[in-house]
Amino acid sequence: MEAQTAEFGTAYVLKNILTTRKTGPPILPKGEYGTGFNPDTPDTLPSWLTEADLAYFVSKFEKTGFTGGLNYYRNLNLNWELMAPRHGAKIYVPVKFITGELDMVYTSLNMKEYIHGGGFKEDVPNLEEVIVQKGVAHFNNQRAAEEISNHIYKFIKKF
Repeated sequence: MEAQTAEFGTAYVLKNILTTRKTGPPILPKGEYGTGFNPDTPDTLPSWLTEADLAYFVSKFEKTGFTGGLNYYRNLNLNWELMAPRHGAKIYVPVKFITGELDMVYTSLNMKEYIHGGGFKEDVPNLEEVIVQKGVAHFNNQRAAEEISNHIYKFIKKF
């Protein structure tokens, strides 16, 4: 994967990741190397992502590369093993959950059912609210920054 990201360049990979609106988990089919994660990368940036923002992210990832982030996914099985002692643990602090309706995690298999069908509330008894932002994908803190800030402010203000 590192070789593929190097082949396409940091700017292309980050633009691809930040602008994807493809729902479901990020899967690169075996043997498909064409254009990386999403063949529908737009030519122009969306209004919420400036050239300066993209250049900043590119400068940081050109120093560090993508290996750290990729290693998280490479270690998913080990992460599950390490977290096994906490299986069934509840989260008792107050929680407000915010996601985008096009978020690849939210649209992954069974996630909507878990979040809205009672499983999430069972695991997080003090879940106060679930916000699903219309037309927003994975990077909702950038795509809808003011809305996210307002939700966070109103939530924290209660305490």
